[in-house]
Amino acid sequence: MRTADGRPVLLAVVGQTATGKSSLALSLAAHLGAEIISCDSTAVYRGFDIGTDKVPPSGRRGVPHHLIDVAEPTEVYTAARYGQDAAGIARGVTARQRLPIVVGGTGLYYRALTRGLFPGPGRDPTIRARLTRVARGRGVEKLHQLLACRDPDSAERIQSRDEKRLIRALEVYMLTGRTLTEHFAATRSPIADYTVLTVGLRLPGDALRMRISDRVERQFDRGLVDEVRALLTKGVTSEAGPFGGLVYRQVLEYLGGLRDLEATRGLIIRENQRYARRQLIWFQKEPNLHWLGTPGEHPETRIAVTRLLDTVVAVPGVR
Repeated sequence: MRTADGRPVLLAVVGQTATGKSSLALSLAAHLGAEIISCDSTAVYRGFDIGTDKVPPSGRRGVPHHLIDVAEPTEVYTAARYGQDAAGIARGVTARQRLPIVVGGTGLYYRALTRGLFPGPGRDPTIRARLTRVARGRGVEKLHQLLACRDPDSAERIQSRDEKRLIRALEVYMLTGRTLTEHFAATRSPIADYTVLTVGLRLPGDALRMRISDRVERQFDRGLVDEVRALLTKGVTSEAGPFGGLVYRQVLEYLGGLRDLEATRGLIIRENQRYARRQLIWFQKEPNLHWLGTPGEHPETRIAVTRLLDTVVAVPGVR
């Protein structure tokens, strides 16, 4: 699928958790003859299935799915690697005369693909120690003041109490002589030659809370706790990266005796709600995103997306 001027098209479905992104992507892919590229930072890991709501092979309706189960839990799979992997897969899908559909809620992965990531210089322990001493002796706000003098755009983006990000922004400036803003402006997407159409799903608070609660209950009913036990039995340590993610971290704490099962369910629901708010804030900052306010599984949502596609493809209505 290409635009009138010959640019390849990529469709992305992003937004809040539990809004039906996977259902929408699967429906679109089956309808359009497309292929799906997952955009989920935990779904890349083998064995982490229930807590990520991976669509099982039996439920994929013959649609190829990519970047699911591509890494061992002991590996470190970075956003930068995702951007390169997803770009390569998208180009392969395009070469097969099919539409790549990126779907998921990991904002940094999406940004790595569509806007690129500034790799940055390595960390400098001496500079970091000096900046940390400033924060301890004069307050984190002093770091924010220093950054505002050197990189006002970054200072506007970074909260005045966010010590980690303030130190990194100042460190980059001190090491390179260029601001983060300048570095980001020079960063290039690995699919810069594509036209990217992005739709975001968001739902009203009450409706979303109910969907999150229902999904968490289904995850426990499907054997979420047993999945975590099985991973530990196989030798995946509790320090493995994907165990630090939402749902899995709380189940590990339950197995460690930190809280009972009912309290764990409630905590996971609340943490999902907080995550949904963070996702909304993140994706609202992304440019050229078309928001839809209906669940992904509803027919009108798919119709709305296909109409948006008609505005960018060379031959509208041809699927």
